[in-house]
Amino acid sequence: MTAQLHVVTDNITEIPLQSASLDIWDTKYRLKTKDGEAIDKTIDETYKRVAKALASVEKGKTAQEKYYNEFLWALRQGVIPAGRIVSNAGAKEHKPATSTINCTVSGSIADSMDDILNKVHEAGLTLKAGCGIGYEFSTLRPKDAYVSGAGAYTSGPLSFMDIYDKMCFTVSSAGGRRGAQMATFDIAHPDVVEFIRAKREDGRLRQFNLSLLITREFIEAVKQDKPWSLSFPVTEAEKVMDALDLDNKEQIVWRDLPNKSGYIANEDGLVACKISKTMPARRLWDIIMSSTYDYAEPGFILIDKVNEMNNNWFCENIRATNPCGEQPLPPYGSCLLGSINLTRFVDKPFSKEARFDWETYRKTIRVFTRMLDNVVEINGLPLQKQRDEIVGKRRHGMGYLGLGSTLTMLGMKYGDEESLIVTEEITKTLAIEGWKEGLSLSKEKGAAPVMEKEYTVTGEMLHKRPEMKTDGYKKGDKILGKVLHAKYSRYMQQLAKEEPELVKELIQQGCRFTHHSSIAPTGTISLSLANNASNGIEPSFAHHYSRNIIREGKKSKEKVDVFSFELLAYRELINSEAMPYSENPDTQLPGYFISADDITPKQHVDVQAAAQKWIDSSISKTANVPTDFPYEDFKSIYEYAYDKGLKGCTTFRFNPEVFQGVLVKEEDLEKTTYQFTLEDGHVIEVKGNEEIEYDGEMHTAANLFDALKEGYYGKF
Repeated sequence: MTAQLHVVTDNITEIPLQSASLDIWDTKYRLKTKDGEAIDKTIDETYKRVAKALASVEKGKTAQEKYYNEFLWALRQGVIPAGRIVSNAGAKEHKPATSTINCTVSGSIADSMDDILNKVHEAGLTLKAGCGIGYEFSTLRPKDAYVSGAGAYTSGPLSFMDIYDKMCFTVSSAGGRRGAQMATFDIAHPDVVEFIRAKREDGRLRQFNLSLLITREFIEAVKQDKPWSLSFPVTEAEKVMDALDLDNKEQIVWRDLPNKSGYIANEDGLVACKISKTMPARRLWDIIMSSTYDYAEPGFILIDKVNEMNNNWFCENIRATNPCGEQPLPPYGSCLLGSINLTRFVDKPFSKEARFDWETYRKTIRVFTRMLDNVVEINGLPLQKQRDEIVGKRRHGMGYLGLGSTLTMLGMKYGDEESLIVTEEITKTLAIEGWKEGLSLSKEKGAAPVMEKEYTVTGEMLHKRPEMKTDGYKKGDKILGKVLHAKYSRYMQQLAKEEPELVKELIQQGCRFTHHSSIAPTGTISLSLANNASNGIEPSFAHHYSRNIIREGKKSKEKVDVFSFELLAYRELINSEAMPYSENPDTQLPGYFISADDITPKQHVDVQAAAQKWIDSSISKTANVPTDFPYEDFKSIYEYAYDKGLKGCTTFRFNPEVFQGVLVKEEDLEKTTYQFTLEDGHVIEVKGNEEIEYDGEMHTAANLFDALKEGYYGKF
């Protein structure tokens, strides 16, 4: 054997950054003057800027200096605040109108032209500040419904979504950062099939991610092969005009919907909805599955589970999420994010003595919790209602990145039983230490205002939490938010089984924040500041692949070559010649070096379920499946996710006829042939990975094809 061996070191944190990582930091996170002069000379200076901005929230110079040093230690140790914080914290002099908040949800869109356009205006201001935003569009009446005030028939929710889509593209083009939007849609809305198929039209709604609000009732109807009613809420005037009988089950279905204003509702709070169509639930299920299989959308949000497990169950009814789905939020809800790079806590990687440094990890969580809580004070949100929401509840979403890379460095295979145990323990520790710090911060600085607010017990509360009746509460009683939060939320009840004394104190004191954890996709910060450690909760997509990035001034996306962090670490510490897919024994990687294609969809769901138990918000995760994955097996992924109690599920299957995605493997591009029709009518065929010249620039065939087909060529 001629393999090059190196002594295994304890510290793997200083693997040199690959050029793509430095490039992304320079273009996205490095603070510069309006003339492009760099203010942050190094990444460490970026960390110092962020640490100083977050420490400035503390009272008094002594505390500010103390926490500046603690925050800087944590940043160097591996905490990575979300991109808006890294980019904008401490940058007010140069970017005064930007926010440190990644996630927002629009106010509920009322079914009126005035409010639809008002929400477009609010969304434009939100996107301009650098925030992503989610909306529910199934509050709008279906296509061809009669609008009595206008004496005409409506064009439906999808036509109004087109307006939001164009607004987002315009705002993001002007601001230099791609806008991000999520559209959610109720599974029982009459236009649900049109929503599911909306993106089949080239270039349509490309500024949106799409997700369906899936209910238990629908899933059970699918399982039992029952009919499914499509319906929309009824006003008193419509009841009279259409001579509707509210007791006729063929005309009316009563639904639990949050928006009751102007509609007929009964004493139980259920809304009367006019049935416009009935179809077999399994037929609708097949329409969803075929679209997801071919187009990777819509995603699933299991909305009943989201609301059942929401810590703010007593004052929120959630119907939308942020653009990537890890933050279900109420109207005008906002949340800030941050991730811990787990690879920084692996001692003696790739050896039999490899271990996870739990002690340093716990300390890091506690420091990071304080950092994220301080971001609330410098939120920079553009709308007063957004600011009121974030200050009143102080929710943040701490998660992690590099899980897949870390498991590899520990010698484990992602998705195996051993990896599930470690995943749950990492996530459980993140939760417990965060709630402990939340209690400590509350004692020092005060609980979130929602905790001290007094609420009136309603029949709906007693219906959702029958144990309140057992405890002696009755309709009309007064109860504090901290009791409803820490004693009666389903998540905190679960936490109490592990930490009964902690939760008992939280009931008495109230926490500093209502929510602590979520796992974001972390694509850009993983690639840049984490040297391409695996995204969020994911395995590494591959160990050597290409990433398509938007480059300002370039007319199509640019393909950038990248390596996984674990491959870089292995080559730096163990064997500098090692490469994936090598047939030479001297340069082969160990068998535990697996990537997304080696993991079954069931294993993807198992990992998400292991983490979801301890995540109080949600998780952004995508199960990658091969192009030739059988359709019938594919459908079972979503049923399995539902049975495992997940809050959402998303899949991706490489389908070049539709689009290629952000992450691509050379072998997939090489197998794909693209056809271009020239002005003289000639057709040329080019492999996806080939470079071709067009319009004075070099492009990969795949990226040029996407840009022309989707209509974004030359618009970055």
